[in-house]
Amino acid sequence: MDETTGRLDRGDGETLAWRRVAGAAPTVVWLGGFRSDMSGAKAQALADWARDAGRAFLRFDYLGHGESSGDFRAKGTITRWRADALAVLDELVEGPVVLVGSSMGGWIACLAALARRGRVAGLVLVAPAADFTETLMRPGIPPEGHVALAADGAWLRPSAYGDPYPITRALLEDGARWSILPGPVPIEVPVRILQGGADPDVPWRHALHLAHALNGPDVIFTLIKDGDHRLSRPRDISRLIAAVADLDEQADLGGGSGFDHR
Repeated sequence: MDETTGRLDRGDGETLAWRRVAGAAPTVVWLGGFRSDMSGAKAQALADWARDAGRAFLRFDYLGHGESSGDFRAKGTITRWRADALAVLDELVEGPVVLVGSSMGGWIACLAALARRGRVAGLVLVAPAADFTETLMRPGIPPEGHVALAADGAWLRPSAYGDPYPITRALLEDGARWSILPGPVPIEVPVRILQGGADPDVPWRHALHLAHALNGPDVIFTLIKDGDHRLSRPRDISRLIAAVADLDEQADLGGGSGFDHR
């Protein structure tokens, strides 16, 4: 079945763009990365898999990302993007979900799983950037960046993936309040983590730290030694689809520990 599209009214003048494949539960929900969007290779591959496998799938863009409305610089915070994810779960999806989070989306997926414990049946995390504002971003800000943050509330950070993007004081200060490391992180459902050993943005030890912090016993950490941050090569995407299909089947059979099936 083809994807349907729509916009979720957030009640404050902003709307979130979404795309959905109808199919069997649980619904696989894609949570993208910082400054990424739902049209990327991994999200598209999962949409194609869901359509071919008859599984339900939903992807969306956070405020200020992709096709969604909103001023990234003025309103973009972890609090807001977490709230966007929860609104999508509450208003666009029924029943159990398997959350697939890439980079920042891995952090958002953990926060959503903690907030909606009775609905999340499993997590698949790709280069999860938990606490990235404090542990990965802030330490790398150069002196001139701190000057800009103090004077203007924002610094334009150079990017290897395109134009410089704004890092705001609000983003950094807000991110600190959602820290989940060093743990423990009270997530009990099955988790699969895919991490590149050559990732320049999220060191593999950082992702492994999250794996150790998770409370659940069914946590599998896969290190792809030559993998980069995006993990979008065909063989990487094959691993992602296999991990999602595994958890999707487990949840469908009622195998996700900690999941409320009532």
